[in-house]
Amino acid sequence: MPSRWWYLVPGCSVNPRFRLQKDEFGESDPFPLVGSRFFWGFYVKIKIEMKTRILIILLILVVSAGIWFGLRFNIGKSPQETRTVKLYYYNQELDKNETGNILCSKKGLVQVERKIPITQTPIQDTIKLLLLGELTEEERSQGISTEYPLEGFSLKGTSLKDGVLTLEFDDPNNKTVGGSCRVGIVWFQIEATAKQFPEVQQVRFLPEGLFQP
Repeated sequence: MPSRWWYLVPGCSVNPRFRLQKDEFGESDPFPLVGSRFFWGFYVKIKIEMKTRILIILLILVVSAGIWFGLRFNIGKSPQETRTVKLYYYNQELDKNETGNILCSKKGLVQVERKIPITQTPIQDTIKLLLLGELTEEERSQGISTEYPLEGFSLKGTSLKDGVLTLEFDDPNNKTVGGSCRVGIVWFQIEATAKQFPEVQQVRFLPEGLFQP
């Protein structure tokens, strides 16, 4: 008898998932139960493997898209440019006369260098940095000191006109008054820091009651 060929295709009448298609002689015979289970298991295994591969491909695409967007938004962005400024603090060892008395003068001012971002308000940024009073351990070991920061004391605004820099402060706790020597030193620190900028010829403080003995 001529050999018969059987084809397994989805939608079987014996198994709801499959059907048997007749061969060229018009004869058909359902697969034995064992055969049906074998082909059904093989079919399910292929589907699971395909789903796993699809999930892996989708995961790769998501990760790749994230990397691409990250590179797109970061490429071309250079680190923020900075400039070097001077902050003036105080060293009393440099501010003594021949007998060792402290003079409370500008002779005790010492400059330290800091870097700040380049902005449209360099004077204001520099003064605000001075008021933080942040000194390194090395600078303190050299005898440099400052009374800043003063509790509640802050810079509200700045204006520059015809070489006169007006600095407006807020001092709700009156930390800028009391003692002519002390008041003079904190005054000198701000004034010297502001005058490093060539456009500043004179410094004016508001309100006028600040830095009073």
